[in-house]
Amino acid sequence: MKTLALALVVACSLAAVEKKQIVAANGAKPAGPYSPGVLAGNYLYVTGQGTRDSTGKIPDTLEGQVRQSLENVKVIVAAAGLTMEHVVYSQVYLHQSVSYELMNKVWNEYFPKNPPARATLGVHRMPTDITVQINAVATTDLSKKRTIMPAGFPKDINIAPGMMVGDRLYISGLLGRDGVTGKIPDTPAAQVQLALDRVKSVLTEAGMDFRHMVFVNPYLTKDVPMGVMNKIYAQQFEFGNTPARATIEVSFLPHGANIEFTGVAIKDLSKRRAVRPKNMAPSATASPCVWADDTFYCSAKSGFIPGRNGGIFADNTEDQLRMTMRNLLDGLEEAEIGFKDVVATCVYLDNQDEFPKMNAVYGKYLNGDPPPTRSTLSPLAPVERKRNNNGSFPMLEQVSIIAVK
Repeated sequence: MKTLALALVVACSLAAVEKKQIVAANGAKPAGPYSPGVLAGNYLYVTGQGTRDSTGKIPDTLEGQVRQSLENVKVIVAAAGLTMEHVVYSQVYLHQSVSYELMNKVWNEYFPKNPPARATLGVHRMPTDITVQINAVATTDLSKKRTIMPAGFPKDINIAPGMMVGDRLYISGLLGRDGVTGKIPDTPAAQVQLALDRVKSVLTEAGMDFRHMVFVNPYLTKDVPMGVMNKIYAQQFEFGNTPARATIEVSFLPHGANIEFTGVAIKDLSKRRAVRPKNMAPSATASPCVWADDTFYCSAKSGFIPGRNGGIFADNTEDQLRMTMRNLLDGLEEAEIGFKDVVATCVYLDNQDEFPKMNAVYGKYLNGDPPPTRSTLSPLAPVERKRNNNGSFPMLEQVSIIAVK
């Protein structure tokens, strides 16, 4: 009898998390092969919501467009039986026509108290030329939600520097800019260090350190060289055991900043495990994927062929995306899961004119039951499509994923 009971316990612990598609009857229609929302265990993932209402109409004013984007998030959250107070993390993508201050004004209407963590970045273009796109993660259990507010952060900010949900920590986009004085250090290196120090202060307040990070988005403008950021970033982590990472060069950041870090950490280190396919060498800056309990965070992948003679050799978006999917599958299969377990994706597309081509290939791979949520954006203007001396072609897309077992 004891043996049977133990077997049942083990079987239950290994059972897959139930995933449910969330579709709001009065919600905006998806523009691709993805779900408006996916409820996976105790978390709801919401697709990046644009500025069109359920009829396809876009409000005439920029303020109305921001409000419509948040309203679209709200109806999906409500369709899952939750409220906006259940939202614990969000990423806001802005076109240059929408000011940070205007977005904040409308944001405050939807999160008047106990706001979530949030990252905000400026991008060149989004699908169907919308001006705002907002995604979200919500918890089903408000009792597990706790704001992390380190000393030195202004108390009247309308985001949480960090938001704990059980033993998971969502960290807002923290800039290389002093949050109190508004001063931006003179050198790129000092800006990177300041942003990382601010991340560290949130981790410390939550009883953690950089070892606990499972995923990081470094967002940087042209004024912070990638090499400078990587050198300082790598010093924070154990070689080969770094968080998964999606490093994105963007058009602009709030308040004129040039570097921003946002990410996720888990308090119980026994639930954190980096996963590296055998065809990928250890890295000082990014693990291919990292487990955080039952959630699997994967670095953004491109159509890069790994190895000694690696590079991007496909000369079009569709073929690069096919190679990206193969690279993502390497990480998933190393963890003994697959595309069916993916609950959220972010697609970084070089040229939004190729949105339909991307959708056609994307939908052949990430078409589970339910298909994952998705945000799609072009952080910068399209690149010049010209091979280098080694025959490598410019990167035309990247995809990062979150899966739940």
